[in-house]
Amino acid sequence: MRTILHSDANCFYASVEMLHHPECRNLPMAVGGDPETRHGIILTANYIAKRSGVRTGAALWEAREACPGLVILPPDYDQYLRFSGYLREIYGNYTDRVEAFGLDECWLDVSESCGIKGEGEKIAKEINERVRKELGLTVSVGVSWNKIFAKFGSDYRKPDAVTCVSRENYRRIVWERPVSELLYVGRATSAKLRKLGINTIGELAETDPDFLYAYFGKMGSTLSIFANGEDRTPVSLIGDQVPVKSVGNGMTMPYDLKTDEEVRVSCYMLSESVARRLRENGFAGDVIELYVRDSELHGLTRRHRIDVPTNISFEIAEEAFRLFRENYRWKKPIRGLCVRVSNLTAEKRPYQLSLFRSETVRKKQLIMDQTVEKIRRRFGDDAIRRGLMAFGPRITPRKRQEQVIHPLSYFQKGNLSGA
Repeated sequence: MRTILHSDANCFYASVEMLHHPECRNLPMAVGGDPETRHGIILTANYIAKRSGVRTGAALWEAREACPGLVILPPDYDQYLRFSGYLREIYGNYTDRVEAFGLDECWLDVSESCGIKGEGEKIAKEINERVRKELGLTVSVGVSWNKIFAKFGSDYRKPDAVTCVSRENYRRIVWERPVSELLYVGRATSAKLRKLGINTIGELAETDPDFLYAYFGKMGSTLSIFANGEDRTPVSLIGDQVPVKSVGNGMTMPYDLKTDEEVRVSCYMLSESVARRLRENGFAGDVIELYVRDSELHGLTRRHRIDVPTNISFEIAEEAFRLFRENYRWKKPIRGLCVRVSNLTAEKRPYQLSLFRSETVRKKQLIMDQTVEKIRRRFGDDAIRRGLMAFGPRITPRKRQEQVIHPLSYFQKGNLSGA
């Protein structure tokens, strides 16, 4: 029988920030958007803030209303990526099957390690202790024979706990809980299930799979498999995945944009930040996405797959602006933009050369990006700028108001193996 762990770093972003800001350790603290701009949300909060009513996803003003003494720090995703790597280094001491589910969560298949390291619960407790001692963070770990129940176990008790979900106790631990606590049962699905009289995970497990398929389609069958603990999806080998599926930077502008030139300048500023973070973390991607939000908060998203993976700011910006010109009609001014690169791969991975693309030019553009970053690190962000920046909005994405790192989907690899 398989032994699967799911390790979830508690209040990950906030916990990392408290390591660098120990003065906030005993204060209500959250990580969120830039309060000096027109928009910002809470990304995560420490437990002191959560007990005061601060919710993930709440607007900054809502969070401050719930907790007047709240300390809000801007996100630093590069630090979070670094600590995410440290966590996976610890996990790698126990198995070569470590699958990321975002920066702060991983599944581990320790089936082959139990004969050497001990049973799953012993390994989980050892990991929990090592993370606390070596990194100053805490993790909650679930132990089970499948990924879904292991994930349920890590959510069952927080913070800093180990929960075993076995074939002997899962009906008591899992089946009695609300159906909304099962992976991929969101608000909408939960509401639909309640209308059908399905309120607990156990009731979902005992519902006819054919009925669920008829009502929800393929997802109905998937939820039946999940609820019964029959998911057999393997845990990926280390290196099969990067811990994120896309890197993006989005901003709500200090004033509404009204011309193509202002949008072009904004695309370049956002793309510089995205390209830098891709390079710093060894990524490149071949899907460029642009999100536009107008002054009435209506959104437009367009994406396109380019020929080769890139982390060059010029290529990202030009493709993002092309998507804008070809798809946006100036009915309303623009309040916000987001540029994103996805379908990530290792930046040094080989790719097919083309007669119609100059590798010499690409190399020069990459060297230029790297040189600009060296100058900025030494002399400050304003030491060097593109000439076109003089003609655009006076903003800088380097504050990282809404930088986004998107976790991998559970369905990244396609079909389940539970049938």
